[in-house]
Amino acid sequence: MIEPGRLFPTHPVLRLLDKGESVILSLLLAAMILLACLQIILRTFFASGLFWADPLLRYLVLWCGLLGAVSATGQGKHIALDITGNYLPKKIDPWVTLITHLFCTLASAGLTWAGWRFLLSEIEFGGSGPLSLPLWFWNSIFPIAFGLITLKYLLLLLVQIKILFTPSLQAAGN
Repeated sequence: MIEPGRLFPTHPVLRLLDKGESVILSLLLAAMILLACLQIILRTFFASGLFWADPLLRYLVLWCGLLGAVSATGQGKHIALDITGNYLPKKIDPWVTLITHLFCTLASAGLTWAGWRFLLSEIEFGGSGPLSLPLWFWNSIFPIAFGLITLKYLLLLLVQIKILFTPSLQAAGN
């Protein structure tokens, strides 16, 4: 099996996406650390704090977690259970990978749809979140992240199909 980390990020567009994800994650993490430290200092030494900081930190953690999942998917470092990997013949390993990518594509597409439905209900409900931004803005990460995960799994699925049906690539993977 050719690992996604070797084939997948080699495309220039995908490398650019990976770099963008890393930059966004780094900025979010830096903002979270600075804001949390500021809150600690304000509470410890001045007996006050920023009333909007705690809800904002909760949303930033959510955004970091989901964008981290997108990044991990693209690097092939997402959570995986490999119960049968050591017991199956190597010849069917590419087919197992194909089925796995197909299942993951369909599951993440379902989560994208559910995230979109959730976002529509947030838009309908209204309400304001941290920094006076609407709640739907903060919750838009659900369909965005799961949509990106779906896209990455779809690309992994297409790469695996190409590997299976291109004899030279299949021989390179064995």
